[in-house]
Amino acid sequence: MTSETPAAAPPLRLDDRVAIVTGASRGIGASIARTFAAAGARVALVSRKIEGLEGVANTIREDGGEALPLACHTGRPEAVETMVADVVKAFGQVDVLVNNAATNPYYGPFLDTEWSAWDKTFEVNVKGYFAATQAVARHLLKREAPGSIVNIASILGTMGGQFQGVYGMTKAAVISMTQTLAIELGGNGIRINAIAPGFIETKFASALVDNPDVRKQLVARTPAGMIGSPEDVAGLALYLASDAARFATGHTYYVDGGLRIA
Repeated sequence: MTSETPAAAPPLRLDDRVAIVTGASRGIGASIARTFAAAGARVALVSRKIEGLEGVANTIREDGGEALPLACHTGRPEAVETMVADVVKAFGQVDVLVNNAATNPYYGPFLDTEWSAWDKTFEVNVKGYFAATQAVARHLLKREAPGSIVNIASILGTMGGQFQGVYGMTKAAVISMTQTLAIELGGNGIRINAIAPGFIETKFASALVDNPDVRKQLVARTPAGMIGSPEDVAGLALYLASDAARFATGHTYYVDGGLRIA
């Protein structure tokens, strides 16, 4: 009889990898960028305004990591292509993309939604994700290299959210995009997954989580009995970006304290 020693699980590391994180100036994006850098990645920090990125970049550098802040309006495909080219010029390659930049300019009844708010939300939340994924996928295919793309969606992409209809629709589109592109690109070693956070302590969600009455209701509805932190999302993003998740693609992972199933 012979016995085989089980192979060791791949580490949660990103050594020798280059990652792009959009919406990296604060909140979930900043936490993911710092987490990736701590795991060995060189990180390109992307946001519409570069000023907000400098603090995150400096924190990464102070901890011994490499960070490249870049201003880019991700809703404009030409700007995205330039941004990816700038990252390749600086770091030589791109291996990981985290689509996190998002907007939600309107909170209210769908009957009062203005088309300008609709267009802006879809431009950033859907077109931006698609453009960045397209640019990075083309780069990976040209290199004949594997890669990982992580889309930050939302539980509102899978359930109704009063007064957040347009935002929820964009996140449903992101989940659909994740599934379709995982099928198209899987044979090339490019994995695409989505993370659907629940309510997280961020400026983006402050209108809800900073309202004492709303917060109390959210915590009461959440089995975990708490509001999440950006770090809760960053840990899962690291897993999905690393080789530890090499057989995971096309799925949406929930970080919501159980809210969706409650």
